[in-house]
Order: sequence, then C-alpha cells, then structure tokens
Amino acid sequence: MITRLAPSPTGALHLGNARTFLVTWAIARKLNWRIVLRIEDLDGPRIKPGAGTAAIETLRWLGLDWDMGPYTQSDNLVPYAQALSLLQDRGLAFPSDLTRQQLEAALSAPQEGSHEARFPDSLRPAWFTPGRPVPSHPRGDATNWRFATPSGTVDFDDRLAGPQRHAPAESIGDFIIWTKSGTPAYQLAVVVDDARQGVTDVIRGDDLLDSAARQLLLYRALGLAPEPRYWHLPLVLGPDGRRLAKRHGDSRIVTYRALGVPPEAIIGLLAHWTLPPGHRPDRPEPTSARAFMDALDPTTIPRTPCTLTPEDDRWLRAQART
Repeated sequence: MITRLAPSPTGALHLGNARTFLVTWAIARKLNWRIVLRIEDLDGPRIKPGAGTAAIETLRWLGLDWDMGPYTQSDNLVPYAQALSLLQDRGLAFPSDLTRQQLEAALSAPQEGSHEARFPDSLRPAWFTPGRPVPSHPRGDATNWRFATPSGTVDFDDRLAGPQRHAPAESIGDFIIWTKSGTPAYQLAVVVDDARQGVTDVIRGDDLLDSAARQLLLYRALGLAPEPRYWHLPLVLGPDGRRLAKRHGDSRIVTYRALGVPPEAIIGLLAHWTLPPGHRPDRPEPTSARAFMDALDPTTIPRTPCTLTPEDDRWLRAQART
C-alpha cells in the first residue's frame, strides 16, 4: 500500500496542514505502507517561491519521513498532456472559454460563496458529442478544457467519513481539467500522479470530500486501476467555526518554530485534537511523532472538526524554549 504527502506551495504550512500530514504519516507507518512526497505546484500565481522547499523542511522538523520523492508536478507536464489527449480521443473532454462571470450570467443564477459555478451539459459546444473524438485543438491556444461529466451517482466507502454518494453532474457539472495557462487543473493532475505513483490510499481533509467523486470518474474515463481508497479527516477550524486560515491569525509552523516552540509541542497539540477522549491526556502534552503513531487507532479518530482556540495558541507559545 502507498499513500502520499502532497503539500501545495501556496504558503507556509499551518497547524491544519500539519495535522493532516501527521495523521497520514502515522497511519502509513502504523500499517507499514510506503509514502510518496509530492509537491503540487500547479496552482499558478498562488504558488510562493521557496514554499515547496520550506514545506519539506517543516515536515522533516516535525519528524516525518517518506520513501519516495520529493516529486514536483511542474517538472514534467507530459503525463498530464497525454491524459488530456486520451480524454479528447474518447470524446470526454471539450474546450470552453466561458469565464465564471459568463457562466453565471448564462445560468442567471449566481452561486454566492461557491468556489466553482456549476457547468451544465447545455453549455457544451453545439458540435460536441460525448464519445466522439474531439477535433485537434492546440493546447497553446488559451482555452480551458472541461471533462464531460456523466450523469448518475458515484458511490464509495470513505474509511473515515463513511459511505458516500455524490452526483458530480448535478453538483458541479462539467469541471475544468486543463487551464488556459497551459497546465492541468487539480482534479486531473492528482489522478494522473496518484495512478502513476501507485497511490492506493488518499488521506486528506474533509474539504476535498466532494472531489473524490470527480477523481473516481476520471480514473474510470482514463481506464486507470486500481482506484484508490479515500480517508477524509475532519478539518481544523478557527474559533468562528470556519476553516483555519490567515483570518484567524498566524498559525504557521515556522512562526511557532521561530519563537522556540519545539516540534514535540506542536505534535502534542495535534495529538490532543486527534486522539479520542480516554486515549489522550486531559490537556495537551508534548510528544513525538513516533509516540503519536503508537497511540493512534485510525478507527477511533473523532468525526467532529478540531478547533484552534486562543488557549491552544497560548499553550504552544508557553512551550517555547528560552
């Protein structure tokens, strides 16, 4: 079995990222899986120079290791382009220049707060017929390519979130798999990489739960097997109940490290969030990654989100070495 640590260098790792990577590492080492380290750096202008190297250093500082990599997505775009060509040949991808604003105007239904507006099959090019090869269209032309999402549901059993049923055609429609900047979109890139790197188990946050159905559809459209098993962790939230982010203050690992907070204190807090009552102290206590691995039982990880409180932040800062 193989899993992966896949930081995206859009900024420094914070406590939420670190928890996901720690749990992934601990499950893998406990179950004798191999670990791939992959830097997912295809997110265009959001990528921060040096953030990939900094993520690797932070993971090592926390005591995590891996067996393969690090691999960097942008080093070789050929496998993604080959996957896109295959989808074109199978009549499962089409070009579309519609912007989000144009899409919402066409639908007359702005999706407030939605990251991606639904793209219905009624907006596909008039000439496009699913299953019929798409005419050659140079990727040098600035255009997005979308996956022709089939109707119906995608069912899978998530190892942490339980049985899942999603209908991507209804919730998101035809989603982007190749961007006008000439790079693959997230959904296609991770499927290609997970398949070619032999990833059998994907462990990540609940915010990507609905992506699993889209990625399974791409696995099937590309004829890739075996399909991975998914493990989706509850997120780390801020005091306002929203996903941990800059608006909640500075929760970056490098910040705590610069203050003199040792890695054992970081892991102690992450362990306190992750281990169920009865399997952890009443309050956070410094511990090592290896000790956390020994204490972790994947079947008992609570399904409720974690919350970074001001008290947690004060506790971490109080652990700083002088």
